[in-house]
Amino acid sequence: MSLSVRPQRRVLVTKINRSQSFAGVNSTADRPFRNLSPFTPTVSRKTGSRVSRMFSMSHKSPPPKVPQPNRLDEVYEALKKGLTAYLEVHQLELEKLSTQIRESKRNSRLGFLYDLDKQVKSIERFLRRLEFHASKIDELYEAYCIQRRLRDGAHNMVKAYSTGSPGSREARESLAEASKGYKEYTENMCLLENELESQLGEFHIRMKGLAGFARLCAGDQYEIFMKYGRQRWKLRGRIEVNSKQVWDSEEMVFLPLVTEFLSIKVTELKSLANHVVVGNVSCETKDLFAALPQVVAVDINDLGTLKLSLEVTWNPFDKDDQPSAASTVNKASTVNKRFSTYNQSPPDTPSLREQAFYNMLRRQEELENGTAWSISSESS
Repeated sequence: MSLSVRPQRRVLVTKINRSQSFAGVNSTADRPFRNLSPFTPTVSRKTGSRVSRMFSMSHKSPPPKVPQPNRLDEVYEALKKGLTAYLEVHQLELEKLSTQIRESKRNSRLGFLYDLDKQVKSIERFLRRLEFHASKIDELYEAYCIQRRLRDGAHNMVKAYSTGSPGSREARESLAEASKGYKEYTENMCLLENELESQLGEFHIRMKGLAGFARLCAGDQYEIFMKYGRQRWKLRGRIEVNSKQVWDSEEMVFLPLVTEFLSIKVTELKSLANHVVVGNVSCETKDLFAALPQVVAVDINDLGTLKLSLEVTWNPFDKDDQPSAASTVNKASTVNKRFSTYNQSPPDTPSLREQAFYNMLRRQEELENGTAWSISSESS
C-alpha cells in the first residue's frame, strides 16, 4: 500500500493484499515497510458492543479550494475496482441462491421456498442499486474530466496572453475573460470533487489489538489516537496478566476522503505525567475499497516490534443511504453462515396420513363456523 507523504517527502507505492500489511511507517524517517503475517490478538471490552460514529452531516469536509486531479484519478480507479468486486460477490451469491431454489423446488415446503425467493429479490434490488451508484460515480467523474480540460485550456490562454504584449484593449479583455473562466472551472472542479467524495461510502474499522511479541507486558497501558481529516478516534487499552487486552472502544466508522491520509499515533502511558510516544504513522486508504473485510497490520515503531491489527470493512453506501435487507451481505461471516443454512436438506413433504388429518381439522372448523353462523342468523 502506498504511504501518505508530505510535499517535501518521497512517495513509497505498494499494493495491499487481503490480510497483509497496512503499510504504516514512522513519520520521522522514510523507509520501506514490511509485509506482515496476519494475527488476531485477544481483545475484550469494558462496555457493551457499540459502533461509534464521530461524524454527522456537518462533519463532512467543505469543498476544497484547490482541486487535486491526479489524486482523484487514483481514488476513482480504486473505487471502480471495489465496486466491481462488490458486484461479483453479490452476483455469485445470487447464482448460488438460484441454484438452491431449483434443486429444492420439488421437495420443499412453501415457507422454505418463500424465504429463499425473498432473499433473491432482495439481492437483485441491491445489485440494481449498486449499478446505479456506479453509474452515478462515472457521471461525476466524466463531468470532472470535462471541467479539467476546460480549466487546462483556460490556463493555456492565460499563459499565452500573459507572455505576449498586452498593449491593446482587446488583449486585456481576452486575458480577463480567460482568467474568469479559469477561476470558474476551478470552482466547478472543487464542487465535483467534494460531491464525488460524498459517494465513497463508509470505512468500518474494528480494533483487533496490539501485537508486540516481547514488547508487550502485563500492566502496560496504551493510548491510540487516529486522525482522518476532521474525524477523530481515541481509545485506551490495558494488557492483562493472561495476555488479554481490554479496550474502552472497539469499532469506529470513518467517511472516506480523497486527499487525506489516516494518521495513527500510539502512546504508552507509564505514569500520570509520563507518556512515551511509541510511534506516529500515516497510512494510505485508497486500497481499502474492497468487497470483503480486510485484516491489516500497521508497523508502529521503527523496528516493527509493535504492530496494530485492524479489521477494515468498506460499505459503498453511507449511514444515510444503507440498504435494508442486504446491508450485511458484505461480511464474509454472514455469507458463509447464510450458505451453510441454505445447504441444509429441505424438509420433506407431509405424508398422506398428515394430509388426511389436516383435512379433517379443516372440515371440522368449517362445520363449526357454519353452525355458529346459522344460530346467529336465527336469533337476529
